[in-house]
Amino acid sequence: MSDELMGARARQQDIYLAGVSGAKPAVPVSPHRLERVARRKMSRTGFAYIAGGAGAERTMAANRAAFDRWRIVPRVLTDVTARDTSVTLFGRTLPVPLLLAPVGVLEMAHADADIAVAGAASDAGVPMIFSNQASRSMETCAAAMGDGPRWFQLYWSRSTDLALSFVQRAERSGCDALVLTLDTTILGWRPRDLDLGYLPFLRGKGIAQYTSDPVFQREVAADMAAFERRSTRVTPSAVRTLIQLARAHPGRFADNLRSDVPIAAVQRFIRTYSKPSLNWDDVAFLRERTSLPLLLKGVLHPDDARRAVDHGVDGVIVSNHGGRQVDGGIAALDALPGIAGAVGGEITVLMDSGIRTGADMYKALALGADAVCIGRPYAYGLAIAGRRGVGEVIENLLSDFELTMALSGCQTIADISADRLVRDGA
Repeated sequence: MSDELMGARARQQDIYLAGVSGAKPAVPVSPHRLERVARRKMSRTGFAYIAGGAGAERTMAANRAAFDRWRIVPRVLTDVTARDTSVTLFGRTLPVPLLLAPVGVLEMAHADADIAVAGAASDAGVPMIFSNQASRSMETCAAAMGDGPRWFQLYWSRSTDLALSFVQRAERSGCDALVLTLDTTILGWRPRDLDLGYLPFLRGKGIAQYTSDPVFQREVAADMAAFERRSTRVTPSAVRTLIQLARAHPGRFADNLRSDVPIAAVQRFIRTYSKPSLNWDDVAFLRERTSLPLLLKGVLHPDDARRAVDHGVDGVIVSNHGGRQVDGGIAALDALPGIAGAVGGEITVLMDSGIRTGADMYKALALGADAVCIGRPYAYGLAIAGRRGVGEVIENLLSDFELTMALSGCQTIADISADRLVRDGA
């Protein structure tokens, strides 16, 4: 993205020229309309799971409000004909400071799920962080990406052997970094899902990393020796659940229908996920057992960021899980400057939660992030148009960002600094 006829301007021209013939973008450019159209494409349970947050969703609202409290101060008379949006993270140069955050159970958005997202990420050259709760295994996604950059998100389970197996598989799958998520050791209180009585994992959805893992398979096989199918009242819903389990589990559908293994796998998952006792000793343990760059996701306090540095961690992701875990929590953007200041450039700082526009990306970078992650927006693009939809969401966001950067007088990412912003009303 270094020529005035490339990147953002090309995207604009493509849309406007298509409009001459009456064509409009299949994937809405407006983030508000993107969500509305995706909702019409998805099931009630699918949209509730992806769009919902914890409690009264005040943290989700706070994430957006935090961006509105900052205003960009453009500088003029700078030649921005050539713009360089590239950054380097852990030895790999990326075309833009953007990653796709881990989003679980993507099959609830589109049948192609993680495979479609992996392909779109590879097309754009942006890293996809494989979800621990994926609908497709990391090996399958890695194969779809070729040389495209990818990371892996780890939820530390109660089985240390399983957690280490995930790490080893991530290393073999060519992942550039490992992201240990800290804020979901217990599932948050999510009214949208609770009102529907729906948790996808109980239907065998979002557990592909587990069912494809040799350690997990051995644990399920051991469980089968003492397995007892619990008596369940036969209802249409129970029958549908059994069918969903048979379809989700690896192997032939007909064989799975006759087998107790899919049910045993879900029960093993419930007993395995996750580890409420996760602590700094576990971080030290993991640091010793992988050579991959290690990032901690869910850091919101400067003291935790400083401890991460002391534990040899390579980066932190400032995140409140998109408002899905703690209601009334601090906005991720509000936490960002303090954390960036606390680590003082010693480790990489990423940020997610609430980013919807190019201006949001710009503000996060100005306040100390080295790069940002998006989640729900690309999931909505996936719901609307599969791989193409994810690609268009990425392209739209990056075009918006590049134009914001140029119109603010910035030629490179290094030009985006805190003095380019002011607090609203200041």
